[in-house]
Amino acid sequence: MKYFLLATLSLLLGTTCCLAAPVTSTEALVAAVQDGAEGDTIEIGPGTFVLEAPLEPKAGMTLKGAGMNNTIITNAADWNPSTKTLPDPEMKTTGMDTHAYLIRLVDKAAGITLSEMTLRGPQMHGAIYGWGNRNLHLHHLRIENTLWSGIRTFSMSEARIHDCEFIDAGGRWKRGGYPGVDGGITGGAIFAIWMKDSEISHNRFTRTQMDKADEFYGIKARQGKRCRVHHNTIEVNFSIEFPFENDEDVEIDHNICHGTVSIPKYAGGPVPDSGRTFHIHHNCFLDSYSIEFVRNGVEIDHNLFDFDVEKDHGNLISGFGKAPASGPATFHNNMIRNPGRGVIWINEPYSNLEIRNNHIITRKTATPRTEGLFGFSSDCDFKTIIIRDNVIECQGQSRPLLRNENSYNATILNNILTNVSDTDRYENPQSDRPAGLVEPLKFECGVHGEVTVDGGWRVR
Repeated sequence: MKYFLLATLSLLLGTTCCLAAPVTSTEALVAAVQDGAEGDTIEIGPGTFVLEAPLEPKAGMTLKGAGMNNTIITNAADWNPSTKTLPDPEMKTTGMDTHAYLIRLVDKAAGITLSEMTLRGPQMHGAIYGWGNRNLHLHHLRIENTLWSGIRTFSMSEARIHDCEFIDAGGRWKRGGYPGVDGGITGGAIFAIWMKDSEISHNRFTRTQMDKADEFYGIKARQGKRCRVHHNTIEVNFSIEFPFENDEDVEIDHNICHGTVSIPKYAGGPVPDSGRTFHIHHNCFLDSYSIEFVRNGVEIDHNLFDFDVEKDHGNLISGFGKAPASGPATFHNNMIRNPGRGVIWINEPYSNLEIRNNHIITRKTATPRTEGLFGFSSDCDFKTIIIRDNVIECQGQSRPLLRNENSYNATILNNILTNVSDTDRYENPQSDRPAGLVEPLKFECGVHGEVTVDGGWRVR
């Protein structure tokens, strides 16, 4: 009764209100959200709140729990949405069950904040669904044990998602019903369609319940414009994916990526007026299949690529398509240790690629890998492929610089090469320009800088 009196008074006065005391029952929580006014702050006390239908916060509402470990919102046993609509259609809502989420934001409602709670399945397609929401603020949430995704949005803008934990937040569905312990390989803990002017930072993504051979995405977006993804620790096999759409000024930095960052676009895609689609910098990559290409207008710099010699399955940068891409891309001032198959292999004809001032150290790998470190399509415009000012050391086993005959038409200048087996195939004229890293790598990465890269190596 206290809540309804406050809400009525706030409507009469044209102001927003906060509950006098936290809600402590599911019934009170549902009533507070359903009957509250736009702009209300609803504090949720400790306890487990078991829902039979989604909460639907209005514009400006804040739902604040008592902490991840204290406030838990989950689904009732008899609220069991069908998995027949999974996988969802990705680029459209037709065919989706948008009510199979614990929280369904009111369409186009701006200024919603959710924080300080756990959102837990196991029967939900996801934890949070929203369409057309501006200025969405999600922080200090734990999202766990959902079937398809954790946060699922369309046309999200000016959003901030930070300091959250995603644990088995998707990739666990199965046609025919729960439990979904196999299948569901294309969900994402954060799955955003048409995201702009938004920030995703200081989040931790982990996956414990699926075979690691199955694909699952930490952050998956279909078109990003002016977005920054930084200081996340992403312990899934596809860390970040921005595939297919026209992306602009997406910055991916200071993350720890245990899996791949995938940014492919047919023929590389258009380059925006700013000149840049993606800037990937100051990250720590731990999987030898690190970056899925191709894309035009990309800069990749000041990253540490640090791979296990026993896991030599990937080329650091891989491109699998056929359509010629015009570039440009630059790969510079990176530290690479133990590349598997190689550093860059691009099947597509790619132009305007510069590889400079990197320090590459190879060691004998498990297979062992003996192919050239760089391989390009025979149809490239090799006048625009430049490999210069790098330090490349092959320790324990010699490897060639280049993988195929036509690649020797690239411009190769001022590299310092140690135990590289094909140096008689190109001139590599020396100059007084510095080779290798312009300065040692030194940066923090992961959630709140939990790992420091110092001098090119990881230290805690």
